[in-house]
Amino acid sequence: MTQSPTGPAGPGSTDVPDVVTFDDVRDAARRLAGVAHRTPVLRSRTLDALVGAEVHLKCENFQRVGAFKFRGAYNALSRLSPEQLARGVVAYSSGNHAQAVALAARELGSHAVIVMPEDSPKSKTDATAGYGAEIVRYDRYTGDRVALGRRLAEDRGLALIPPYEHPHIIAGQGTAALELIEETGPLDALLTPVGGGGLMAGSATAATALVPGIRMIGVEPEAGDDTLRSLAAGHPVTIPVPHTIADGQAIATPGELTFAVNRRLLDSVVLVSDDEIRAAMKFAFERLKIVTEPSGASALAALLTGRVTPLPPRIGVIISGGNVGLERFLELLG
Repeated sequence: MTQSPTGPAGPGSTDVPDVVTFDDVRDAARRLAGVAHRTPVLRSRTLDALVGAEVHLKCENFQRVGAFKFRGAYNALSRLSPEQLARGVVAYSSGNHAQAVALAARELGSHAVIVMPEDSPKSKTDATAGYGAEIVRYDRYTGDRVALGRRLAEDRGLALIPPYEHPHIIAGQGTAALELIEETGPLDALLTPVGGGGLMAGSATAATALVPGIRMIGVEPEAGDDTLRSLAAGHPVTIPVPHTIADGQAIATPGELTFAVNRRLLDSVVLVSDDEIRAAMKFAFERLKIVTEPSGASALAALLTGRVTPLPPRIGVIISGGNVGLERFLELLG
């Protein structure tokens, strides 16, 4: 199932002001140089032959904290004043942004308070605590993480660092696509997982500036199709909190800032099932020799299942993360 943005805010529209510019992504790349990893781009003849295209995998599972989220978190925190860093920061996240903010805070001499769901994967909560963060738990199906984060920020004087609804976060995430295209040259399409929309918004900003005409294709789990529905409606819509193995994409509504960008720059969104994500994780492990978490494998799943039509000759795929514990990995693939 796909949805193409339509109407006055579709691709190429100037009706919506730029939330993030290509210069912002370039500036983020300069801040991240020597701090974030320049992650590898993986090729596989087996994968190319299987899907019938030249595929370039941007492996953010090798990024610090095991996911692309470190890019945006460090870019945002590095811009805070020394006084604010001394007071500390607060964020809410199911896991990867949590780890990213915790590590960025430690790197910059600050302290992080992280609001995390009670059912977050243990590997993610353990890593977040290991970076020195204080963890505050809540029920993702009945609680309001945004309200809780804002209350903590007000009560303690902390800077709130949201997971995607922030220009500096979006710009930082866009450096993944910037690096990919700098290494591969022009691509015909870029396939990117979509949760809150920050990775896609940043990637689309960078990719469309570098390669005019590139197709930007988002991927969501079937149970979490909030961006697909929002594009059809022409505005952000809210769905029930998704029940999906892709916990990093279990989002009820896209961000307003990220949707403003993605509504202009996305060409389509495709959906994949949890079983298809599992199959992509297995393929990545057995044939590519890399470990991916469910959200990290969703874009690969869309490619493997033939969701991308027509298939472009040269396509980039962002493997967004690899944070999955051994027990959970075996459970998912067992």
